[in-house]
Amino acid sequence: MDDETRRFLTTFHTFLQDVVHQAGSDGDTGGEPLLPVLERHLGVPPRSLPVVGERISTVRYTDADVALEQLARRHGGRRLLGIGGGQQRRHSSLAEIVEYAGRRQFPVGPVDYARVPVGPDTSRQVVSFGLHLFTYDGVPVAVLQRAPQPHFGREHPELEVLAAADTVVPALFDELRRLMAEHSVLRGQVVTFTTSEFGASNGSVTFLPRPELRPDDVVLPDGLLAKVERHLTGVARHRAALAAAGQHLKRGVLLFGPPGTGKTHTVKYLMAVSPGTTVIVLSGSSLQLVHAAAETARALEPAVVVLEDCDLVAEDRTFSSGPQPLLFEVLDALDGLADDADVAFVLTTNRADLLEPALAQRPGRVDLAVEIPLPDEASRRRLNRLYARDLPFTPSALDEAAARSEGTTASFAKELMRRAVLTAADEGHAPGDADLSVALDELLGDAEVLTRSLLGSGDGSVDDGGSFGRAGGGGPRPGLAPPGRRGGFYRPLP
Repeated sequence: MDDETRRFLTTFHTFLQDVVHQAGSDGDTGGEPLLPVLERHLGVPPRSLPVVGERISTVRYTDADVALEQLARRHGGRRLLGIGGGQQRRHSSLAEIVEYAGRRQFPVGPVDYARVPVGPDTSRQVVSFGLHLFTYDGVPVAVLQRAPQPHFGREHPELEVLAAADTVVPALFDELRRLMAEHSVLRGQVVTFTTSEFGASNGSVTFLPRPELRPDDVVLPDGLLAKVERHLTGVARHRAALAAAGQHLKRGVLLFGPPGTGKTHTVKYLMAVSPGTTVIVLSGSSLQLVHAAAETARALEPAVVVLEDCDLVAEDRTFSSGPQPLLFEVLDALDGLADDADVAFVLTTNRADLLEPALAQRPGRVDLAVEIPLPDEASRRRLNRLYARDLPFTPSALDEAAARSEGTTASFAKELMRRAVLTAADEGHAPGDADLSVALDELLGDAEVLTRSLLGSGDGSVDDGGSFGRAGGGGPRPGLAPPGRRGGFYRPLP
């Protein structure tokens, strides 16, 4: 592009801006002009001051709202204004608003608010577009708070600051970040981040109730649950001793095994025994937000980041900006944490064979791999009793069902009890042993092969396509190096 064309485009762009702003001025409703209000507060002409902006993580916007309120109250002289001007203000930066406010384009108006969740059953009203006027260390400042507006091309929340002395701005932002961590609505909560149609950066937060589970509610081989719990929560309990000895705190746990064996249930138990720990759960497309999750976990430690079904992204390049699959972004997020971060990553997978090559190339990210196997007969008896609860099945009937259901999973046991109750309800009587037997016959029948597969169970005679063997052996288990292969990442548990 030559100089003449560039000058023409610059002039034409300026002309269009003037037309747009003049059109807004013609439609002005006569509200109080903004510029004199700013000048009275700042003590100097606002147009003579630089605007300093700061992007905020979308999932931390409510934290920023809380922190900004605390900051303004702590330093005094707080006043909150809205800005009029229709949709044009949404497109305009604070510098542009100040520039055209003299033409009465942007009068003082009402503050925009939005109500957002801050817990499973609670919510808070936050400022979605408003101007805070207060003093910071004796210096008058104005902070424009803007929520994400992806439909206006603004995918991230923003704070823009005008200060009578811009030397205070770095300290203001530093204190704001400290207050965001100190008063975070995410701290100690169980949350999940989700994406929207506007892109991965436009994440939102869903608050989940913390599960209530006891050790008896989790049926695993002896010693397995204690091993996982010690690695996850033991480090948090003894962080001072580990730090004093120069040992790292960040850690990774991989739970692998067939579908339906209790990996997610185990994770829920770990949440239950970690009160006060911030837990961030990502699955499916929300794994794109792993970097935001890692940053949030670091700010709110102790924290746990749960990445469910990582095998589904082991070869997924859909959301990757480079040649590596999304799984490597997960591993990069682990790398980005300092050794002293009290943050644990818990990965679950049905296909450890897909994860093993990637993890082997990046050693040290996961320091404990635990197989959650198909339950043996003793475990199936415990599962039947667990899910039967107060149902009137006899111990002998539950034991017989366990003996007949070799190769099935915890999900199968749960569905079996539901089917038995449904069978009894269809017949119009209370559940009994006969209903349990009928339900078991139905689930083990040839017509329910797909149902058993969906519950994570095989048919008791095949090895589920070669990926997972039956309980007690009979086929290669996921994550174990096949015969003749050396240097496998996983080893069978003792």
